[in-house]
Amino acid sequence: MLYRVKQSFPGGAPTQPPAAEAGLHARVLDHLGTAICSGDVAAGSVQSIDDLVDRYQVSRSVIREVLRVLASMGLIETRRRVGIMIQPAEAWSVFDPQVIRWRLASDGRMAQMRSITELRTAIEPYAAWLAAERIDDDEASELVGLAAKMWAAGKAGDEARFLTLDIDFHRRLLAASGNEMFAKLQLIVAEVLAGRHHYHLMPHYPDEEALRLHTDVAQAIQRRDGERARRAMVGIMEQGFAEMKSLWARTAEPDGA
Repeated sequence: MLYRVKQSFPGGAPTQPPAAEAGLHARVLDHLGTAICSGDVAAGSVQSIDDLVDRYQVSRSVIREVLRVLASMGLIETRRRVGIMIQPAEAWSVFDPQVIRWRLASDGRMAQMRSITELRTAIEPYAAWLAAERIDDDEASELVGLAAKMWAAGKAGDEARFLTLDIDFHRRLLAASGNEMFAKLQLIVAEVLAGRHHYHLMPHYPDEEALRLHTDVAQAIQRRDGERARRAMVGIMEQGFAEMKSLWARTAEPDGA
């Protein structure tokens, strides 16, 4: 079902100035996107613009723009004489960071987390290997310095700073691979790392082995030792799997187990 959110959308949207209408668009998009990705709006169901206008208390132009964005992500399809059809997950743009964010906000959070972790395990070790060949000396030194800052933030239990540094570390590593397709994955990695932090799926103090492995990756890249960098990144991925394994197992348990 869809929920009315009148508190979030006061007043009549048709009279709103452009900036306010843009804010309404973002909030409706976030609410409806989350509802679809969570299954609250079921795949195969049909919606109408008039119904959405009534539910969200916004203008038709806001709804049309929201639907345009959702269609570009594969979440909906508009058919003449039928209406707005909600699409199954197989049709979604699963690499879109916003779709990932909505899925992380749903009951399917752990399945999304596992899927991205498996993707990272396939890509990031090879990205580290490539970075050892392609990174310039200044970038390599900055990566080593970043790993040292991560160690300090982790030991201090500064979760917010550690998250920022962790995202930056993996962003730089993927970019240093010199592969533009790998580099684009930085947005996905940022979403899953931020999601783990937001939903309290990370330890307050990062595992010391994980901190050491980040340092090993950076130092191996600086020394142009691609194989060592690859192995250390595999270790980071395995350590992440170990942290999440019990959580995944719990989500797989039948009700009442």
